[in-house]
Amino acid sequence: MSEVEIKRGLEGVHFTETELSFINGQEGKLYYLGYPIDQLAENSSFEEVSYLLLHKKLPTADELALFKEKMVKNRNLAVEKIASFADYPKDAHPMAALRTAISEIGLFDPTEEDTSYESLYEKSISLISKMATVTAAIKRLREGKMPIEPDPELSHAGNFYYMMNGTKPSKEQEKLLDVALILHAEHGMNASTFTALAVHSTASDIYSSIVAAIGALKGPRHGGANEQVMRMVQEIGDPEAAAGWVQGKLANKERIMGMGHRVYKALDPRAVILKKYAEIVAKAHGKSKEYEILTIVEREAGKVLNPRGIYPNVDFFSGVVYSDLGIPTDFFTPVFAVARISGWTAHILEYYRMDNRLLRPKAKFVGELDRKYVPIDQR
Repeated sequence: MSEVEIKRGLEGVHFTETELSFINGQEGKLYYLGYPIDQLAENSSFEEVSYLLLHKKLPTADELALFKEKMVKNRNLAVEKIASFADYPKDAHPMAALRTAISEIGLFDPTEEDTSYESLYEKSISLISKMATVTAAIKRLREGKMPIEPDPELSHAGNFYYMMNGTKPSKEQEKLLDVALILHAEHGMNASTFTALAVHSTASDIYSSIVAAIGALKGPRHGGANEQVMRMVQEIGDPEAAAGWVQGKLANKERIMGMGHRVYKALDPRAVILKKYAEIVAKAHGKSKEYEILTIVEREAGKVLNPRGIYPNVDFFSGVVYSDLGIPTDFFTPVFAVARISGWTAHILEYYRMDNRLLRPKAKFVGELDRKYVPIDQR
């Protein structure tokens, strides 16, 4: 067999071009369409960022108003569809429920097999809108409560909060959730985005692509990492135990959840923004114990890990923010999906506009050849 270089995890392999986001891992910078993430988090909205990703430009006031109107119209789900969610096992992971629900929505969409650009665009907006509705409905049903209909007067983040919790958010809570959604909306060719494109490249329907992406995001090495951070905080329990806990983990060469990222060798810029909001939450809403544990873990782990280019990532402080918004730990990853659906669909539309070449990587064969078949009665 000829010698080939194996790129483990496809690291460093480029298979396409994109304008959607750029990550400068050495300097800890992230851009959406060339706009620094901190500017978008501070000044934009999730709706505007979704428009930016789908259209590759910032909207005018009229364009944004029309886009918001279309998103609002797509929020609703048929009553019978939501009723079917109630039959999902209550002990199943919420991401498994979300995966199944999106598949079910696609199953009953008469335009599912229409893979024209126009149809993909319309379904993209529908999915961005409905992902929040589905996630909120699943959360309410698992709590033994009835799902809440969307409120057309609320923003996407405000309505998502309302559908999850049954009360309308304060301006602070709405901004908090909006920022979290913006920060998670897009992040280059990550595992779930690549998975979505791999399915899309076969000319399959967009629901299949998004279901596959949800499956990838579910894993603890990807979206599920944010759950593991809060479980770490719960395991530590008390700020006084944090330093010793970290030292013990490092001595055993165990991983500190929320520390390190494949592409960042500096502090994740999203973590910088979320840390600021986590501190606000800690001071205002009694999350000081959790926040203090995280800051001690960050400090103690950083003594050993920072020199190796390992810093907190976006998952590290997101849990404190999410828990303040009434989001249970096992729903952190579904909320991630509510945000990342904008990036997934934007990449699908972008790849469609290119050549949508079928993704067909190779694997180096290292087994034996010309082996002789032995009948079963002679083995």
